[in-house]
Amino acid sequence: MADLPADAQTAHPLHATDRELVDQLLAAHEPTDRQLVDLGRLLMRYSGFPGALDLQEDLEKTLRLWGLSRDQLNARCRAIWAAGFRPGAEAAPQAVGSGFDTADQDGP
Repeated sequence: MADLPADAQTAHPLHATDRELVDQLLAAHEPTDRQLVDLGRLLMRYSGFPGALDLQEDLEKTLRLWGLSRDQLNARCRAIWAAGFRPGAEAAPQAVGSGFDTADQDGP
């Protein structure tokens, strides 16, 4: 990309955190819904961005490893969102036990 303007931003402010996530995506053999959505949003984030070529190449590599085209990924992401997926709303682990504490009931 030698023809970039001198003032072009080539370092993305989220590169470090996105690098960790992309590495996790590359390691996934059977992607979860969350990982599919993450790949879709990262592809959108870096689409047309003049830098972060390492991330862009690894995102495309992840698509190939998962055997998906961008159209297939987009269709799956739309279905995931339509089914009610919301970031951060993944099921929290359930506490074990009744939650009833008898210590509060004991007298002085």
